[in-house]
Amino acid sequence: MKNFAVIGLGNFGFFIARFLAERGCSVLAIDSQEAQIERIKPFVDKAVIADASNKEVLERIGVQDMDAAIVSVGERVDTSVLITLYLKELKVPQIIAKAISEDHGKILHIVGATDVVFPERDVAAKIAETLANPNILDTLSLGPEYSMVQLVPPPQFLHKTLRELDIRNRYNVQVIAVKEYVPENIIAVPHANYTIKDSDVLLVIGKQDDIEKLRKLS
Repeated sequence: MKNFAVIGLGNFGFFIARFLAERGCSVLAIDSQEAQIERIKPFVDKAVIADASNKEVLERIGVQDMDAAIVSVGERVDTSVLITLYLKELKVPQIIAKAISEDHGKILHIVGATDVVFPERDVAAKIAETLANPNILDTLSLGPEYSMVQLVPPPQFLHKTLRELDIRNRYNVQVIAVKEYVPENIIAVPHANYTIKDSDVLLVIGKQDDIEKLRKLS
């Protein structure tokens, strides 16, 4: 079982702590406000009222024994930077910190965050992508160039085999799985003879520019 500390229990921290616990992880929830601790208590193994900007307090409650820590202290930029620094000094292996701006994110990286997240920006981008490109159902970024995308097949793909379509050579995109909805089924690494149906969703991986060209076929 993995052990996580979640520091700061606003909406983002609350749901991270709850979802980790629901997935069988041991969660130590920390906040300076009693109301936030009472809110999360039913869902986690341990919830503590504490000032996480005090290194001795963090050490006393055992944060150094965690596999990872998530820092989510809202708009308090200086506090999140200080907590991240202390977690680094306590040798927490993975430190995920919430940032509210690009500059804030850069500072968090400098003081020790292994990962920086921008929840509001990332959710906004995902919603905008879904609204602008309804044939793309979900996207996972794999870095600055590559993505893995669930894509509704363009009309010209229907009733043709993957061999006939030759998607890899024509579009520089690889189909790594097909999600069938009638009947419901997942086909990993589909055979070249697989015929695309209108009830299918393709899971493809490739450069974002190439995926965009494929999307425009719809």
